[in-house]
Amino acid sequence: MSAPIFLASRSPRRRELLAQIGVRHEPLLFREGGRADAEVHEDPHPGEHPDDYVRRVTQLKADSAWERVTLRRGLMRKPVLAADTTVALATEILGKPADAADAARILRLLAGTRHRVLTAVALRFEDRFAMKVSESFVTFAPLDEARIQAYIATGEPFDKAGAYGIQGRAGAFVSRLEGSYTGVMGLPLYETVELLREFGVAVP
Repeated sequence: MSAPIFLASRSPRRRELLAQIGVRHEPLLFREGGRADAEVHEDPHPGEHPDDYVRRVTQLKADSAWERVTLRRGLMRKPVLAADTTVALATEILGKPADAADAARILRLLAGTRHRVLTAVALRFEDRFAMKVSESFVTFAPLDEARIQAYIATGEPFDKAGAYGIQGRAGAFVSRLEGSYTGVMGLPLYETVELLREFGVAVP
């Protein structure tokens, strides 16, 4: 039996979260390799607010993935799930770090502060599109330079918005979480299930 949805993401965390709730899915992979959403430019527009940014990028990912489904011959048409996670300190968008120095800069900004994590999740099927956004607030304990550098040395920060993964070693930095743990991980399961049900996808 084929999976009921495509997942337009190579994130292992999103795949694990869907598997956690028993939602079968098929990664949307293409011959040219690289990220499934590689043609989606994720740089924020000048002055763009984090809420607008996360919605825009998620819709671009969903639309781009659906276009590829329609162009690929022999590929069964079924709903495409896309998501994007944005970490924001006030109105500053803290994306994936470019290198170790950038990761250190971001972690210094987050140390001892409360920041927002926005994860938008969207479904696209034919002309139908829907999106939900999870908002969480994460408070970090103060971090000294030695702790920051030790975390960077693990390699965890480099593919993650805000230069950390709550499900990894950075979970020990979090003194308070208000909102969705799975949303901070990258796929808010409550909102995801609500969307799937709206589209008639059976959820165990």
